Amino acid sequence: MRLDAFLRASAARHPDKTALVNGETRLSYAAFDAACDRLAASLVAAGLKPGDRVLVFMDNCWEAAVAIYAVSRAGGVFSPINPSTKADKLAFIIDNCRARAVITLDRLAKVAGAALAQAPGPGMMVIAGPRADAAISETMPDGVAAQSFTQALAPGEEAGTLPQNNDSDLADSDLAMLVYTSGSTGQPKGVMMAHQNIDAASASITTYLRNTPDDIILNVLPIAFDYGLYQLIMAVRMGATLVLEKSFAFPQAIFDLMRRERVTGLPLVPTMAAMILQMKNLEPGFLPDLRYLTNTAAALPPAHIARLRALLPGVSLYSMYGLTECKRCTWLPPEDLDAKPGSVGIAIPGTRAFVVDDDGNELPAGAIGELAIAGPHVMLGYWENPQASAACLRPGTQPGERILMTGDLFRADADGYLYFVGRKDDIIKSRGEKVAPKEVETVLHACPGVAEAVVVGTPDPVLGQAVTALVVRSDTTVKERDVIRHCAANLEDFMVPRRIVFRDSLPRTDTGKISRRLAAQTLDAKTLEAAE
Repeated sequence: MRLDAFLRASAARHPDKTALVNGETRLSYAAFDAACDRLAASLVAAGLKPGDRVLVFMDNCWEAAVAIYAVSRAGGVFSPINPSTKADKLAFIIDNCRARAVITLDRLAKVAGAALAQAPGPGMMVIAGPRADAAISETMPDGVAAQSFTQALAPGEEAGTLPQNNDSDLADSDLAMLVYTSGSTGQPKGVMMAHQNIDAASASITTYLRNTPDDIILNVLPIAFDYGLYQLIMAVRMGATLVLEKSFAFPQAIFDLMRRERVTGLPLVPTMAAMILQMKNLEPGFLPDLRYLTNTAAALPPAHIARLRALLPGVSLYSMYGLTECKRCTWLPPEDLDAKPGSVGIAIPGTRAFVVDDDGNELPAGAIGELAIAGPHVMLGYWENPQASAACLRPGTQPGERILMTGDLFRADADGYLYFVGRKDDIIKSRGEKVAPKEVETVLHACPGVAEAVVVGTPDPVLGQAVTALVVRSDTTVKERDVIRHCAANLEDFMVPRRIVFRDSLPRTDTGKISRRLAAQTLDAKTLEAAE
């Protein structure tokens, strides 16, 4: 089933039910569906063709939800972009996927405009927010046909209408979205997901979470992050209600909101769990309507799990593991938390997860190898990157089946439960996002006063891995805050090093190359603690 068809079906079943809550805005399913129709019609009237790529460069807001489904309904391919993305990287993505349009917010229009100036191509821009008209006049390069979100949603002839036969040439196997993730070369790669991949993943997850139309889900995770994006997709699929917030910076305010909205589902990451557990005066059962918690990005420490369960008695806690290339891989049934501490569980329904050696042969229990995933949720491949696709996708045993080699080392116990061991490559997984060390090193080498730098991932109980930079200075007056400030100005927030360790020199191989492996080995616990 196509992504936007779920919205159409939920609007038909529950037209007056609240679909989205975003601040003071509450959209019913009927209003959500109608807004999707109008924006899709405006995009088609402006020249969007089936298969055209559209960047959704927004934070968590109702307009982003409408944009995602409208692009799908128009036959396009949406690409959710982290709102902290800088102009240079945004320009690379625009050029790489040959984006036809960009949908963004007024506060991000300056970055979008700068990216368009570097990578001309998109002829359309839609800008949401109270300063949309001003942002259009101030930031848009020549040749870009820009309009406000309000104008694009306006009913009437000026908005255009969707062709009556719009669905006739659209198939479930069509490309639905591109999610850009860091690659080992430092350049992001576009993960290609078809409508049927999204359908399979969301069906599997909503099955084991036992989602129903009565669920009310609170999402503070970025929609540009697939964990956050799928909260929207799964809510719409089930006809549930999604409450959108931009951050978890003020937990008490979020808890007040959860109680008012009677939230039943809370997806979190370890940083959020740590913030909850640091709060004082929380009484057991302080979220009386909550039915379940989910966690991914990094494993929750067992002590955190125990304290969360004490604070939220009767709430099911789902530990999970996944990656963008297939959305979700495994889940640990809540009743197995005590029996399988440290495990990320078993394959999600309708899929297979198994540990293999370098030749692809399945390994016995206890042996360490690479985790392989098979199922209808596995990506089509990387956008116009056959070499990278071939490196991680292998043909399966069933017709059309693809096996994804995750690049992560695992072991399975005698009962088939899986345990994460480590990474095979240099990619750092921090806060659930993939960080390419080379991309961070490129920015570090452009920092005034930095002579050399190498980036590694170091263990972190909350982040999974912390991005850590070892730096040799050419100017000893340069401070850690100077390096951090430079990185923050040029990198997405999850890529900014958490720790800067200054060194007189960096370890090298026999051929004179800086050794990332040797650099990581020099970082003991005392050094890392001093760098906090």
